[in-house]
Amino acid sequence: MSIARKSTETARMRFARLLKTERLARGISQEALAELAGLHRTYVGSVERGERNIAVDNMEALANAMGLDVSDLLKAQ
Repeated sequence: MSIARKSTETARMRFARLLKTERLARGISQEALAELAGLHRTYVGSVERGERNIAVDNMEALANAMGLDVSDLLKAQ
């Protein structure tokens, strides 16, 4: 049994795209976001490029650092 997807974009790539979009909209650098979230700057960059399979705890830390809920960074658009 297979489940049809609305798009071919993976959840990881959607999170990466929305994370970068929201960060730029707020005028926050990767370094500043990393500091606010308690993560390393290079980690944030690799997440934004979709290179990392990010843990839920880190997703929450990044979302909270921008005043968002994790679900805001996973919404299909």
